[in-house]
Amino acid sequence: MTPLGLILVSSALLAGLCAAGPQVLRVTTIKEEPYAMSKGSELEGFCIDLLSAVSKKLDFKYDIKLVKDGRYGTTDESGNWIGMIGEVVRGEADIAVAPLTLTAKRETAVDMTKPFMQTGLSFILRKDIASDDSQFLSLLNLFSTEMWMGVLVAYLLTSVCIFLVSRISPCEWEQPEKENNFFTLSHSFWYTVGAMTLQGAGPHPKALSGRVITSVWWLFSLVLLACFFANLSLWLHSDNQQLSIKSFEDLANQNFIEYGTIKDSSSFNFFKNSNNPTYHRIYEHIKKSQSYSLNVEEGFRKAQKGNYAFIGESVSLDLAVARYCNLTRAPEIIGMRGYSIAAPLGSSLVKNLSVAILRLSESGELDYFRSKWWASSCVAKNGKSAPLKPASLKGIFLLLALGLGLGLFLALMELAAKSRKIANTQQKSCCSVMSAELSQRFRGGEAMTPESSEKSKA
Repeated sequence: MTPLGLILVSSALLAGLCAAGPQVLRVTTIKEEPYAMSKGSELEGFCIDLLSAVSKKLDFKYDIKLVKDGRYGTTDESGNWIGMIGEVVRGEADIAVAPLTLTAKRETAVDMTKPFMQTGLSFILRKDIASDDSQFLSLLNLFSTEMWMGVLVAYLLTSVCIFLVSRISPCEWEQPEKENNFFTLSHSFWYTVGAMTLQGAGPHPKALSGRVITSVWWLFSLVLLACFFANLSLWLHSDNQQLSIKSFEDLANQNFIEYGTIKDSSSFNFFKNSNNPTYHRIYEHIKKSQSYSLNVEEGFRKAQKGNYAFIGESVSLDLAVARYCNLTRAPEIIGMRGYSIAAPLGSSLVKNLSVAILRLSESGELDYFRSKWWASSCVAKNGKSAPLKPASLKGIFLLLALGLGLGLFLALMELAAKSRKIANTQQKSCCSVMSAELSQRFRGGEAMTPESSEKSKA
């Protein structure tokens, strides 16, 4: 070939490469809400947004199609791969972008990227059969433990302060050597309880110091009761009750609710291959009762109809809870795993795809996609009262502390005024008279009088 011919051939090849543009990848996926859903002739969803973002970062075009057999990826009886994994293995697709669980068995057939979403196994069931009405102490949960402790300390301090004020103030106890003090320690505790229940328990304080303390305690009690009954009202009207079946062990130990998962799925194989006795009992029960579901949608329908708990990936179950307000998910999540993109063994795409996924995670785009497609329509309906904590009522606690301090200060001022009057009459120091008065009121000693003074001199 002449040099001119070589130049022409090279130019033609370069022109062809330039015309070809970015690489076009054949992508297989599966229709599942919210990962890939039909929107007219197009597809939309989390995986579609993920694929679009990855293609922009790696500069490639793609042609996306739904998997022919509607399966994720498992082996048939002859050991051949079917589903999306099968299409990638046979070279019918370059990558599979779907909620494909990263498993050791799939890693032997294809290469999988870093997970773009973390998930685990849990179960959903209807709220009306999951609610536990036997919690007799649920009313105590309206306040946190710290709040109850704060109320108890406030009650004890207030009762003691009322007792001290009634002993110190001359308006409550003018002549200790002749009179009986009605505000004993036991009566002070009873009086504080009566005020908290808005019933009252006489006699009431006569001194200004005692009235200051009791007034502040009444205000404290009113605010506390108002908050308690407000939380109680919200709790009574809440549909989101606590689960009586909170774990897989609870599920395995009962016979009232049927349960199952998708046959031959990674969730089913997890229980089948597990050495945990509880998990293996779940597998044996599902196998014996044939309580399978053909797909996720059927599992959701069974859970909505009645006594059925559907076991599946937690992210898919969270979507069901967001869409169907009569369902709730158990708090326990086991068998943590991730969703990944699958590519043929030895493909150079896996490294670049993993890097792109990590960049999307670090930039927060994956979190945005998650919040976009998992938006709940039940948030406003499922409000539940949270236990009230002391920080929410720190103002009223502070007011009570100031009221107790002010009451004790006024009681001492009242006693000081009386002691000063006696001291001027008897020509003694105010401190000695006040000390004698305090001794008389708390120790039962005799107050210093002119007669007792003359007897002591004799």
